[in-house]
Amino acid sequence: MMIIGLAGGSGSGKGEVCKIFADLGINSIDTDKIAREVTHKGSKCLSELAQHFSSPIFDILDENGELNRQRLADIAFASPENHEILNQITHKHILKECLSQIAAFEANGKSAVIVDAPLLFESGFDKQCDVIISVISSDVNTRIERIVERDNLSAEQAKKRIEKQKSDEFLIENSTYVIRNDGTISDIESQIKKIYSDMTYEKTVKWENRI
Repeated sequence: MMIIGLAGGSGSGKGEVCKIFADLGINSIDTDKIAREVTHKGSKCLSELAQHFSSPIFDILDENGELNRQRLADIAFASPENHEILNQITHKHILKECLSQIAAFEANGKSAVIVDAPLLFESGFDKQCDVIISVISSDVNTRIERIVERDNLSAEQAKKRIEKQKSDEFLIENSTYVIRNDGTISDIESQIKKIYSDMTYEKTVKWENRI
């Protein structure tokens, strides 16, 4: 199975890219969704987060024992040290579930799957990928608006999140393909169809060389 890592800063448009690839027959795994699932009430991941980030005067859990994502964001993005601890705790749980979903896709006969991971490189999952695609959007204001609407964060929190992620230059240098999301949907579709064609050709060549 071909594992395709999809990277890109928050709000860059990775979700739209996944929808277009789905129309071409390649499903995706949303690691943001997994991150929410592994931090459900009573989970081991949530317990570890509470142990590190909660205190008598600042609890990341609400009155029902559920994760208060706003409080966690406030403290986790307040310093590089806290951000690193957040990643150390969550990445291992996300990776385990991600690998489980990949195995399920493979068992169902899928030949490729996209792993939509904003922190693809930070988590080390890039080493598991056969192909890496990065989505680049130079319109930071639009990205901030998307994050605010999607994650219910303030504009300042969204900006801090973007600043802590890999730069466009890093993503371009470390990716197999780059999708530039600064135009229309048609522009994105054209880029994706070209990438899809290239990946299909490369896979065919590799298979023929094994015969």
